[in-house]
Amino acid sequence: MAKRKETSTNHLNREQISGVCGVAHAIDILAGRWKLFILYKLVNRTLRFRELKEHIPNITDRMLTLHLQELEADGLVTRTVYAEVPPRVEYRLTEIAARLIPVWDQLNDWGHQHRDKQLQR
Repeated sequence: MAKRKETSTNHLNREQISGVCGVAHAIDILAGRWKLFILYKLVNRTLRFRELKEHIPNITDRMLTLHLQELEADGLVTRTVYAEVPPRVEYRLTEIAARLIPVWDQLNDWGHQHRDKQLQR
């Protein structure tokens, strides 16, 4: 998770809520416009930074870097650096992140259904 000022009310509230509610903890870790998209693109494959960027339209290098760092810190993404010139860095889901795949599939289905219903209005 991103480093927060440990004495801030926001930080203390997040820690307290996250400690008693699994949904709040999950949302706190996965919050961010691009995080679920990044994780979803890593399902069953390993990608390099450039490949991830190509799969995610309109994400900036800075935002992709920030989210990848946070996902790695939260134990959802593994970053492997190979001692080559130029350096090769690959990202993949951790085992705990892979357990979210059925949840993402359900969210994807729900999202399509909801969007279709909204468009019918």
